[in-house]
Amino acid sequence: NREKGIERGKVMEDKSKIIYGNEIGRKAYRNAIHSKKRFIKKYGDDTGTKYPVRLRKNAVLGDTLGIVDVRVAKKHGTAGEKNQTIPFDTEKGIIVGNIRMGFGHYRISMAIASAAHAMGYVPYWMDLNSYEDTTCTKVIRAQNDLYSLGSRLSQKSRLFNRFVWEPMNYEGFRKLSYNASDQKNAELMAAVFANVPKEIPVIATHVWPAQAAVHAGMKRVINAVPDNWPMALHLSEGSIHTVQTRFAYQGYRILNGMDKNKVLNPMPKDSLVYTGHYIDHELVQGIEEDCAARRARKMQKKPMRFLLTIGGAGAQKEIFAEIIRYLIPHIRDGRAALYVNVGDYKNVWEQLKAEIPQMKTLSCEHFNNWENTKKFAEEALTGEVTGIHGFWHENIFEAVYCTNLLMRSCDVLVTKPSELAFYPVPKLFIKRVGGHEQWGAVHSAEIGDGTLECRDTGHTLQMLELFLNEETLLFQMCNCIEANKKAGIYDGAYKAVELAAAESR
Repeated sequence: NREKGIERGKVMEDKSKIIYGNEIGRKAYRNAIHSKKRFIKKYGDDTGTKYPVRLRKNAVLGDTLGIVDVRVAKKHGTAGEKNQTIPFDTEKGIIVGNIRMGFGHYRISMAIASAAHAMGYVPYWMDLNSYEDTTCTKVIRAQNDLYSLGSRLSQKSRLFNRFVWEPMNYEGFRKLSYNASDQKNAELMAAVFANVPKEIPVIATHVWPAQAAVHAGMKRVINAVPDNWPMALHLSEGSIHTVQTRFAYQGYRILNGMDKNKVLNPMPKDSLVYTGHYIDHELVQGIEEDCAARRARKMQKKPMRFLLTIGGAGAQKEIFAEIIRYLIPHIRDGRAALYVNVGDYKNVWEQLKAEIPQMKTLSCEHFNNWENTKKFAEEALTGEVTGIHGFWHENIFEAVYCTNLLMRSCDVLVTKPSELAFYPVPKLFIKRVGGHEQWGAVHSAEIGDGTLECRDTGHTLQMLELFLNEETLLFQMCNCIEANKKAGIYDGAYKAVELAAAESR
């Protein structure tokens, strides 16, 4: 029941058998082993493969955030062959390990890359869901497809949401036994790190890249934990876990509720660090200027700018349709303006236009033209904005980062309480997708930069009316955002980078 390995000079326990000194039950352990075997049977086992690695400047964010893509090529050679020389910067490089599962994990990665770039480091982007020929990507993609399907179904079926999706996201992923299967499956993901210099630190923005990096023998791994609801899903023993809230810190430290039948051994104190929110350097630096512009627009009775953003699972179109219907009269009379970023889901925009014919005469489409989008976002910081502006980009980097660009010039971000719940912009939270997300809204409301979660259309429209008809909510949120910046609440990305670089050279 033990796998021999070395971690800081110590023999490691089988990470699926014992987690932070807590032994996993026999049934859960057998399930973990069987899970790995099923994936091997379906997708193969490339554990001994030495994949060639190529570096290239990211075409979209290479200039802005300094991102360099790490491309893992087709199979080449075996474990016994000599490693290929790869021109990594081992002095200033930091691996940003991620997957696309929704947009939230990509967004955290962009925040980490932005902070690293601003601090003089080179962010190397490793998307483990993009290496087509590897077992790693095949395993991740299969699970990602299931998650996306479940997310969409949860918005269409109340019964599915109540009896399957909410319990799974709230309590299912919380169980310590769930982590056992993930750890076994992650053993199949380690091969993509074979030709990455082991001394370069890794900041993973999803647990699977963190687990894979640990299994691959990367010397320093930071596991940037998302959300505000502690779940065993996010554990990667052998890495240093960072969390965005004090609530999450306490929950993870004692593995709170991860076994309903007993008190668990806690995480070691050096395995968990509170950092604050993972936010892009550009957004943190612009807080005072952007909040001042929001107050000025409100006082001058200019159109109030609402930003609607569709997540990576493509859910919640129906709620957005109701919001747009409500805002159209106010857009016509110059009291409101609207940004709609549908990410890479062009069909969502077309469906919205079909359902709401009034949109057509009010809308300007910024489609698949990144230079146009950047120009619009820049001019909107100081210029006038009216009508409805739709944004769609086929490229995943453009689709996600578009929201970041628009965020600075909007007055209110309308979003489900996922990773965007932590961003320094006034927020109106619509109904969550998964029970774990509700705690993002609770945290945001408590620190004053967002609303309560509006769980139905009526309360969502009520909150829109308050934003439109008075200044209280907007001004209070702007004041809190500025105070939160002074308190260091939005410094999580900088601190994660500092932590990664501290003992890695």
